[in-house]
Amino acid sequence: MAASGRARADGRRTIFITGGASGIGLATAKRFSREGWFVGFADIDAKGLMAALEAIGAANGSTHRLDVRHRSAWRAELAAFAKLTDGRLDVLLNNAGLARGGYLEAQSAEEVDLQIDVNLKGVLNGCQAAFDLLCATPGAMVVNVASVAGVVAPPRMAVYAATKFAVRGLSEALEAEYARVGVGVRCILPWFIDTPLLDKARFSGNEDLRVSLRHQKVPVYPVEEVAEAIWRSVHGKGLHHLVGGQARRIGFLNRLAPALVRNRLRRQVEEM
Repeated sequence: MAASGRARADGRRTIFITGGASGIGLATAKRFSREGWFVGFADIDAKGLMAALEAIGAANGSTHRLDVRHRSAWRAELAAFAKLTDGRLDVLLNNAGLARGGYLEAQSAEEVDLQIDVNLKGVLNGCQAAFDLLCATPGAMVVNVASVAGVVAPPRMAVYAATKFAVRGLSEALEAEYARVGVGVRCILPWFIDTPLLDKARFSGNEDLRVSLRHQKVPVYPVEEVAEAIWRSVHGKGLHHLVGGQARRIGFLNRLAPALVRNRLRRQVEEM
């Protein structure tokens, strides 16, 4: 689906957000739009895209039906976005992601492939497709949303954690690579966030992750906290940005006593 409507950026700074129809993507769009940015919403949810655009005002963005697994779709939608922005792309936010919990042997091949294709290949596809636009925009930046599961890998989330470790590693490599062309890189590492992902992921049985976390009194943070962290990361320094008090505690303890952190997470997750 090509960019909808006739809205143009008209010199405004621009951000292209995958997974933009809900959750972290939508909250970030609202945060940047409030500051006068033009937002490209990219998602597979057509109805959600239209509602998201309505939430910030039709003059302030465009919608793009995009499955991040497909390189050709990336090229087409970024080209459509560039026509509205006169070739400007200040920030690419690789936010689209999903999780399928459970022991590795219990996950189907399709579930494994889907997580790898969306969470990792989708980010790679975006970085490659957007490279020329980013290079052509002074001060441009890539922001990759990983997870605290990319710092410490909990059991029953093996594939998800593997993809988020990979996104973290990719971000570190790209920070060095992109320095030569003047493009910045940030990696966002949130704790559990109140998004639709919690209603779709399951550690076991029919109980969704949101219910499991509530039973264990595990903190869940609002999407606005991640959106604010993304805003600060774009306007600040540093590659890695842990989001949520629990994420920062885990990050600190993991530097001091990684085995202790892994054991605590294992006990906690196994009780869910």
